[in-house]
Amino acid sequence: MNRAITLRLLSLAISLFFLALLGPADASVITFGSGSNQFDMTFVEIGNPANANDTTGKPNPAGSVAYKYQIGKYEVREEMIDKFNSSQSLNIYSKDTRGANKPATSVSWNHAARFVNWLNTSQGHQAAYNFTTDGVDDNIALWTSEEAWQLGGENLFRHKDAHYFLPSMGEWYKAAYYDPSTGNYFNYPTLDGSLPSQVTSGTTPHTAVYDHTWEQGPADVTQAGGLNAHGIMGMAGNVWEWEETTINLTNNDVSSDRGARGGAWFEFAENLPSSIRFPDFPDGPNNIIGFRVASVVSADEQNAIPEPGSLMVWSLLGLAGFHVSRRLKK
Repeated sequence: MNRAITLRLLSLAISLFFLALLGPADASVITFGSGSNQFDMTFVEIGNPANANDTTGKPNPAGSVAYKYQIGKYEVREEMIDKFNSSQSLNIYSKDTRGANKPATSVSWNHAARFVNWLNTSQGHQAAYNFTTDGVDDNIALWTSEEAWQLGGENLFRHKDAHYFLPSMGEWYKAAYYDPSTGNYFNYPTLDGSLPSQVTSGTTPHTAVYDHTWEQGPADVTQAGGLNAHGIMGMAGNVWEWEETTINLTNNDVSSDRGARGGAWFEFAENLPSSIRFPDFPDGPNNIIGFRVASVVSADEQNAIPEPGSLMVWSLLGLAGFHVSRRLKK
């Protein structure tokens, strides 16, 4: 066999092996804050833009997103809110106090939106949400049509130039239930769409944190069950998560209930599938609802570094390619 073809086939085999071993390589780690108040947030890219909708879940249809975007691999943890508070003149955001690496619950939708605004403005980006008053529990105001997000349809809650935001109904749904390898949708946000086994914590594939006692509490965000098909953790169980989108999908009334997804650690499996969506007030904290952050895909992100697994993949591939090349030249 031609040596060039042999080398190409061996390189492909090595790539597939390590990608399968280490998982998705399209994640990045973004650093926010400074000094002792610095923290990292890992994002996973969701590709396949303009995918078809799902017609089996709630709402129906759901899941089509016209653009690439990123979403947090993990739920926002308490430590992030603590460090945000410490960077401000006042500790303005309350939350539960289960532990630094526990999901940040009892953070209202409005508080989560203000936190996301700071993620934007602290890095020189446009704020996502239009807060026109100083009360931390106050609702947002609508953007004008000229200011509003237009990708995939007008969204008067989100500014068109925002870099970070709460995931919309469609963005959350696609990240949870869409299978990027087949273009089909799963009923559960797991690696293969099957009902996950219940665990109190851990990263074993095909597991999630649910059906436990209230006293057990949620797991650490990095121990909230197996990854789903996109390489995201905790979209089944652990805690419910805020959507950006109103429960009636209009985003034209700032006081309307917002959607929440995913179920919680003490609830049964009935709350995990794509057919379940829960409403709650935007200005009221709830100790079973947390959130994760979504982002645009940016080629010029200044402080993005590959996730450690990605670095290992490419390092190993480079090393393997070097040795294969040497053998073929002998």
